[in-house]
Amino acid sequence: MTTLSVVIPALNEEDGIAAIMQRVLAVGPQLPAAGVQELELIVVDDGSSDRTAEIVRSTPGATLVQHPVNKGYGAALKTGFRAARGDLLAFLDADGTYPPEYFPQLCQTLLDNGYDIVVGSRMAGAQSEMPLTRRIGNTVFAGMISLLSRQRITDSASGMRVFRREALQKLYPLPDGLNFTPIMSTRALHEEIRMAEVAIPYSERVGRSKLSVVRDGTRYVQTITWTALNYNPVRILGGLALLTLGMAGAIALATLAARLLGVTTLGPLGAFALFSMLVLAVTGVSLFNLGATFNYLVALFHRRPVKQGLFGKPIFNPPLDRHFWWMGLAGLALGLGLGLLSLLLALNGWPTSKMWLYYLLSATAFLIGLQFLISWILMRVLEELSQRDALAAADLGTTE
Repeated sequence: MTTLSVVIPALNEEDGIAAIMQRVLAVGPQLPAAGVQELELIVVDDGSSDRTAEIVRSTPGATLVQHPVNKGYGAALKTGFRAARGDLLAFLDADGTYPPEYFPQLCQTLLDNGYDIVVGSRMAGAQSEMPLTRRIGNTVFAGMISLLSRQRITDSASGMRVFRREALQKLYPLPDGLNFTPIMSTRALHEEIRMAEVAIPYSERVGRSKLSVVRDGTRYVQTITWTALNYNPVRILGGLALLTLGMAGAIALATLAARLLGVTTLGPLGAFALFSMLVLAVTGVSLFNLGATFNYLVALFHRRPVKQGLFGKPIFNPPLDRHFWWMGLAGLALGLGLGLLSLLLALNGWPTSKMWLYYLLSATAFLIGLQFLISWILMRVLEELSQRDALAAADLGTTE
């Protein structure tokens, strides 16, 4: 028998909690047609100072769980999930903005198609009363998660979802605050959990919103980025590397063009441009190497194959990090060779005004080559460590 446990986190929601509980309980008779035989309603009072707990306690069919002090939106949901007995878990806000009448549709979509999570999307075309600032913010967050995970979603922060209990093993840990839902979406996509969206209408909330657009928006961006770094670091760090290397390349081309036109002396801006080129070039290579190295560490921790490429599939075959050894040696050789040549030319009378570009290029090539070589050695060690268990099992004859 399939049981759906609906969890409602509530903090000082005495004005709207009774109505939303009755709406949830009213969908019970519709659930069997969607493949769900039993409904459980759990309200987690997260340290309310009004009559919220009293109203829930006096409502037949609702189970009250209380936090003695406020612990946060995510903490209330996790408490509710621990108290629930259903094999399907769901949640929605207590403010009446989400339509519990759509729970049968979300359940049926999940059960009929084998999904692990079905999200009620406020941004998928249904009627919505969401304020413009929050609509813009949700669009940005959804786009950010879609970009970092290579899978498109429309509503990363929806507070109405249905999911299988066993999905929590891959989704946890999740934060205690209001950033619970975008981090849940980010983890689900990176853990390759089967997720779908169903368009739902969205209504004006009952009472005053507890969401701060600036504070919570900043927290969303930070936690989404950090969560994505836990799965595919090179996608973020590699993107930053391409940006900095592109800027360094533009300065290098401008410098070379000026040199070919006969410019041999530098003003303050020219000297700063060359300094910036060196810093940007080394920074770009360092960021890319750091991302690629972190991908091996992440794969080692998660015991899964290393994710390659910035855009989902490796651009190079074999992957680019396999070439780091010769790229590193080439950079070292070019840097040393150019440096020695510059020294010989200077000793033979070339003025310093003609040598600055060659010295700069020599230092840049040497430092970049050193970065590549160090990263190649580190990644090969991490790769060997990641394969150690499988190779040992093969030697012992215990592989399937």
